[in-house]
Order: sequence, then structure tokens, then C-alpha cells
Amino acid sequence: MDKVKYWLDIADYDFATAQDLFKASRWLYVGFMCHQTLEKTLKAYWTSKMPVEPPYVHNLIRLVEGSGLVDLMSEDQLSFLDAITPMNIEARYPDYKSSLAASLDKDICNTILQRTSELQQWIKSKL
Repeated sequence: MDKVKYWLDIADYDFATAQDLFKASRWLYVGFMCHQTLEKTLKAYWTSKMPVEPPYVHNLIRLVEGSGLVDLMSEDQLSFLDAITPMNIEARYPDYKSSLAASLDKDICNTILQRTSELQQWIKSKL
């Protein structure tokens, strides 16, 4: 299976999961799945442009810098990536998860979903 297609397929699956979690009002996990969507879309971009596999990192800024995509991005796009990077909550401590969850609500998650979709489509257009 083509590695770029692999990354894009699982990114699309993660975004659909984020949308389902939004419908269920699971705000913390909407943010997490949007992070996952962008991470995997960025790894698809990396795979399409770089001679080496993408690194095992969750830092979205590091992925855009390492792949060269950073040079094509607006400050607004980079700012959004910086803001969503902490939503990779897999290895976070319970106190951090609680404070992050308290900062999210329906309106914020709706915006995160919209911006994730827009940025994902923009990255795909650069493949």
C-alpha cells in the first residue's frame, strides 16, 4: 500500500471520529482526534516529499519544519498548529487532561473541527 495513501486514509478516519465525538459532546477527545488528523496528514506530506520516514513525534510544528512545509504556511496556520499540539493527550498527566478538558466547549470544538478540516484540505492540496 502506498505510504502517503496510508497516512491520508487514517487521517480521514480520525477526522470522521472527531466529528462523531463532537456529536457526542466529548470535547477533550474532539481536540485529540483533530490533533491526530493533522499529525497524520502532515506525515503524509512528509512521506511524499522527504527521502526518510517521518519521525515518531507528535509535535506538529516539528513536522512542518522538518518537511519544509513551514515555508508555505501562513502565520495563522502555524499559530493554529501550535495551539492544537498540546491536545495530543495520550501521555499527559490527569491534572493536565482535566485543565485541558475544562478549556473546551461546543463552540471552541466546532472552531477546532472547522480549522482542522480547512488545514487538512490545504495540506492535501500541496501533495
